[in-house]
Amino acid sequence: MKPESVQPPPVVEKQSGASQDIEDFIYLISHDVRASVRALLELPRWIEEDLEEAGVKIDGSVAASIELMNRHTGRLDRMLVDLLTFSRIGRMQEVRENHLPRVLDQVLEDIPVPAGFAVIRDMECDQLVMGDRDVLTLFDALVGNALKHHDKSSGQIVISTSVQAGEVVLSVADDGPGIPPEYRENVFGAMRTLRPRDEVEGSGMGLANVRKIATLYGGSARITDSPYGRGTLVEARVGVN
Repeated sequence: MKPESVQPPPVVEKQSGASQDIEDFIYLISHDVRASVRALLELPRWIEEDLEEAGVKIDGSVAASIELMNRHTGRLDRMLVDLLTFSRIGRMQEVRENHLPRVLDQVLEDIPVPAGFAVIRDMECDQLVMGDRDVLTLFDALVGNALKHHDKSSGQIVISTSVQAGEVVLSVADDGPGIPPEYRENVFGAMRTLRPRDEVEGSGMGLANVRKIATLYGGSARITDSPYGRGTLVEARVGVN
């Protein structure tokens, strides 16, 4: 439902000054460098095909080196994609009313949810005025973070939306390992991860995107204990007045 008292926020204006210059630079560098990285992603496949055509068996250290090249180049590509996403927040999109259940459906189509996980919805508020790309990025980061960092093959995440004190509150609670209180602020920083990237693939930009989007639309983001036992609740508040 959409409460009558909730008013849409103003259209997000493009930032100015040094902050905007930095984000423009990040966008340009990420976009241009990614073209080269995409080519590097193809090289191992071409090398394998050439070796196979020459009758060379690919095993041992050669296979290990190709696999290592694939892993690190793929990681670099994902990092560039996430930097592009970060730089585009608040820009190059339409600010409009979004139907949140439909947005969540779209996000879940793209995120592989393990068979042992239950996704529970508690969506009291179903409308939010925001950039059409930003709302997708926000839900993608919240849901993806909960699934990616879970430490078991089964579990549940609870996705909630509500209106509190003139703000739309979006939250995702999980029953995973949780985040110690002393690290909860740090993980909102760009490229911050609590576990090595060899254990959990990711650029560490998900929660940085959550905070940037929430702040851009007059709100805030925080992490608390999950109300469902072990785990974490990540909450994004978006101003609507």
